[in-house]
Amino acid sequence: MKILIAEDDSFQRILLRKILEKWNHEVTVTADGVEALSEIKKGDHSIVITDWIMPNMDGIELIRKIRSIPKGEYIFIIIMTSKTEKDDMVKGMETGADDFIAKPIDMRELEVRLRAGERIVRLEQKLSLQNSQLQAANAEMRMYGCGQLSHRIR
Repeated sequence: MKILIAEDDSFQRILLRKILEKWNHEVTVTADGVEALSEIKKGDHSIVITDWIMPNMDGIELIRKIRSIPKGEYIFIIIMTSKTEKDDMVKGMETGADDFIAKPIDMRELEVRLRAGERIVRLEQKLSLQNSQLQAANAEMRMYGCGQLSHRIR
């Protein structure tokens, strides 16, 4: 999977990058939300791991901006933070994060959360492909005057 990390702490960035690469992911690292958003707009990242508190643009604003991009592929977002209150977790999830992980990060926990994210991304990709195939089949059926295929499948 292609993963983007948005983390202002250089030690955390390096550590996460090394671990994720060890787990055979392709990793891009950024130091804040502004850099991360720029990478998202030009890349094809499937998963974003973002810190909550960062300079220039925090993780919450980054999530809002990612979710507002009219993009075909779904991006699974994990927000990480030292904030541990339930209200913080709820706020992060309501903003558009798919998962939440508390710092200091337990790497075993991160690994299972990434596996869940990978499953969701793959399901989203499969659904997108099936929708494209259905639209193509509907267009072909309309061309031959047969109506929409989705109305004929029961």
